[in-house]
Amino acid sequence: MAFGNEIRVVLPDGTDAVTGSIGEIIVRSDFLMRGYLNNPEATAASLQNGWMHTGDAGYLDDDGFLYVADRIKDMIVSGGENVYSIEPERALFLHSAVREAAVIGIPSAQWGEAVHAVVVLKEGAKATADELIAHCRTLIGGYKCPRSIEFRAEPLPVTPVGKVRKNVLRDPYWAGQATRI
Repeated sequence: MAFGNEIRVVLPDGTDAVTGSIGEIIVRSDFLMRGYLNNPEATAASLQNGWMHTGDAGYLDDDGFLYVADRIKDMIVSGGENVYSIEPERALFLHSAVREAAVIGIPSAQWGEAVHAVVVLKEGAKATADELIAHCRTLIGGYKCPRSIEFRAEPLPVTPVGKVRKNVLRDPYWAGQATRI
């Protein structure tokens, strides 16, 4: 617990996640925002029953320490398994040829979503998709590894504060899809 704040990690049904299990981080405090300016829909989605839903996925350990895993909207549901994009991204960054990497979910008829990586290699470095996928398999579970990799020569699109704009990478794959996971 942070002074003056209550923090919970909850499952999609609103119940508390078991210690060590990932769920959405929600916060209650006298110091929270009252809402988004001129955006009642976003306010209603974020502020529910006195709790602010952060959109962050995380877990609490046995000592009550909070760990942030990823953004909920960046979670990939592949074959019924939750894949937090940060895990395959970290594995990719541990390969000596990778300069930038972003992992997104793309449509898959078989799995619902497939783990897909967009990678920028370091100048002069070489790596194949198969090599990077095999590298990931040595570090994380197979279901978390990218099924496909797209290489780009240009830097990944980022926000003014330097966060990768995953929606820009993801949107072309989902255009024309009847449903979006």
